[in-house]
Amino acid sequence: MRITLVNGFFLPVPPLSGGATEKLWFLLTREFAARGHQVTSISRDWPGLPATENIDGVRHIRLKGYDHQRALWRNLVLDFVWSWRTFRHLPQADIVVCNTLALPMWLGRLKPSAGRVVVMTGRMPKGQYRRYTHLARVIAPSSLVRDRVLVENPKFADITRVTGCPINWTELATPQPTPHYLPARASADEVTIGFVGRIHQEKGLMLLADAVRLLRDMPDLPPWRLLLCGPSDVARGGSGAMFRQKLMRRLSEALPVNRFHLLDPQFNDRVLAAIYQRMDVFCYPSLAAQGETFGVAVAEAMAAGAMPVVSNLPCFRDFVSDGVNGRAFDHEAPDAAAQLATVLGDALRDADQRRRLAAAARASVQRFDYPRFAEMLLEDFATLAHVDPTRGVANAPASR
Repeated sequence: MRITLVNGFFLPVPPLSGGATEKLWFLLTREFAARGHQVTSISRDWPGLPATENIDGVRHIRLKGYDHQRALWRNLVLDFVWSWRTFRHLPQADIVVCNTLALPMWLGRLKPSAGRVVVMTGRMPKGQYRRYTHLARVIAPSSLVRDRVLVENPKFADITRVTGCPINWTELATPQPTPHYLPARASADEVTIGFVGRIHQEKGLMLLADAVRLLRDMPDLPPWRLLLCGPSDVARGGSGAMFRQKLMRRLSEALPVNRFHLLDPQFNDRVLAAIYQRMDVFCYPSLAAQGETFGVAVAEAMAAGAMPVVSNLPCFRDFVSDGVNGRAFDHEAPDAAAQLATVLGDALRDADQRRRLAAAARASVQRFDYPRFAEMLLEDFATLAHVDPTRGVANAPASR
């Protein structure tokens, strides 16, 4: 098949500066190319990256892009400009996957030769599905996202599929060398509570800091420490320097400075896998009911062998079951910090339960491994394009 991917306007591909969506599609397109398909990836320009190049069989085209803005309306305008710019550079294909808001509004109608239009809903729908036409497939990472899509446009019920998100399960499950800057365990029984993600207020990190304060005073706990990793700058999705300083102050009031660590974001997969593997309990107390669509970091930590503790957001329920392969707490409760502290305290005290849930967690997310996920998508794409999924290039794409 001929497959085109249109990325967003503000992050580079390869994902040199982060971006979960950019990372997952960079790896998926590589899987597609390895199976003999002709793949084109369109992304923004970036210092040090050429306008065109071939990486692992994928043809990359880079166009003028823009930095992410604080104001939503500015990002919407830039996405509109970016969508028209990429529209003019789309090659003929069988499938075109869009990770932009505006482009699917007109792509299938104005340029059917670009291929059957597939939309990956990386963010929570914001009304755009009311304006979309001529879609062949909507990929929803969770049941929650699917339901939100269908609220906006019930006509997409038959073409919407819940898939989850791919992760590099094999690499995450394989022991990696420990980076020298990771703190050494104070003792063999020390437990690490970790978080990987954007250092943003919607991620519930202040709630975690309050829970840590309560956890500090609980009796009969083994030695433990807190390890955080992620970007705080606005350009990469964080809440900025002031929030970072506020979080660090809150943590320093709860713990000695040698018991909590905030690492810079890591974009090397093996280094990131090693950081996940350092964590025994992965805590993701997100408050973003309107923002979380799946929880890639949670699934990655599960693959690396950590027991997950998550807030009770619907998006996590597709792959984390309380008491089966992880724990959940009510983030909306008046005593949410106390509930989180209790769950974390139980995980610290009961090593057998922690290991049992961690083992179940690792096994349960193996279905998201990139090779499996890529095969699933290619089979679906072949059905949409009416081609044999084992063959490289199809005939002219059908329009809708």
